[in-house]
Amino acid sequence: MVERYTLPEMGAIWTEQNKYNTWLEIEILAVEAMAELGILTKETAQHIRSTAKCDANRILEIEEVTKHDIIAFLTNVEEHVGEDSRFIHLGMTSSDVLDTALSVQLKQASEIISKDIDNLIEVLKRRAIEFKHTPCVGRSHGIHAEAMTFGIKFALWLDELYRLKKRFDLAVEDVSLCMISGAVGTYEHMEPFIEEYVANKLGLKPVNVSTQVISRDVHSSYMQVLASIGSLIEKISIEIRHLQRTEVREAEEFFSKGQKGSSAMPHKRNPIASENLTGQARLLRSNSMAAIENNALWHERDISHSSVERVIMPDSTIIANYALRRITRVLDNLVVYPERMMENLELTHGLIHSQKVLLSLAKKGVKRQEAYVWVQRNAMKTWDEKIPLMTNLLNDEDIMKYFTEKELNDLFSFEKVFQSVDYMFKRLGIS
Repeated sequence: MVERYTLPEMGAIWTEQNKYNTWLEIEILAVEAMAELGILTKETAQHIRSTAKCDANRILEIEEVTKHDIIAFLTNVEEHVGEDSRFIHLGMTSSDVLDTALSVQLKQASEIISKDIDNLIEVLKRRAIEFKHTPCVGRSHGIHAEAMTFGIKFALWLDELYRLKKRFDLAVEDVSLCMISGAVGTYEHMEPFIEEYVANKLGLKPVNVSTQVISRDVHSSYMQVLASIGSLIEKISIEIRHLQRTEVREAEEFFSKGQKGSSAMPHKRNPIASENLTGQARLLRSNSMAAIENNALWHERDISHSSVERVIMPDSTIIANYALRRITRVLDNLVVYPERMMENLELTHGLIHSQKVLLSLAKKGVKRQEAYVWVQRNAMKTWDEKIPLMTNLLNDEDIMKYFTEKELNDLFSFEKVFQSVDYMFKRLGIS
């Protein structure tokens, strides 16, 4: 199991050649829309479709002179099309091509990410069911609190991922916009039909209103969802890192044959994937902040957002793709130690059952604060002297006025926890 994430499919979306190919398709579709309107003949549109080509290396070569990417691109296309190229980009402005192409690329990237989310959902479901009734200690402030089951952890992550999938789908829908409205977005030099035609062919929606760019609120919302996906991945990763600590060791990342944990200490098995993913989540958050700042531009447009997006859009979709696949693999192969979980449950000599005793006393008529004092004094004795809580309770005259030994023993079982997890899983739609 060699960890390699070359992600060629996602990486290909953000290559220069794919970007230019997308620009070209937008320009050709606009030409075909103009042919529908009678601005040029359909034969001319067909000629443009059959001859138009673009080459990334040639475009970059021309851009060295023009210092303008769209003009360099159009110059390269003109070299192939000839005289009919006068109809290409007619009435359009650079952002018509750039923004619509970005929508296409984000839509392509999102199809991959959506599949990655679905794959993680399936792994979380399977492992939640696998450990549905595996008792483990629940912790608050890092301190042993009460018993739960290991399956609840997976169910919690699954529930959050369901919500994130909904938000992601909405963000993709919002960002899948087509804008072909010309300078400052007034359609003065073209018919709105051209925008509608291109949008339909590309599976996008025409933007309701634009200036000379699509408002960046939709892009920032998309990036915030990616950051939230990263936040969930970080939440899972941190949990694994804590559980893999030597003092806890309830679960750990799979350690393959021949893998090395430390250059100095041969015994080490470190949670390297989870640590890596914690770092990736930081990048997604940082990029989402940059996306939010991109929304405020001068008047109808400037290009302060452009340099930012050339970095954060490819990086964040690639990171999300990478992180989703890696956490899916980590969880799919996570090594779990139920016996160690039971050892840790017993580590505090029964203290995790203290609330059940408190509540039972209250139900039997003891004032809550008085019952709290009774249980706490026994709990503190257990902390200090390591005497089992059950032993201390059995020797407490105030408490034993209200319990038989069997009733007290029953309070120390996990049965209620198992009943509760069944209810939660049913509400989540898994069993």
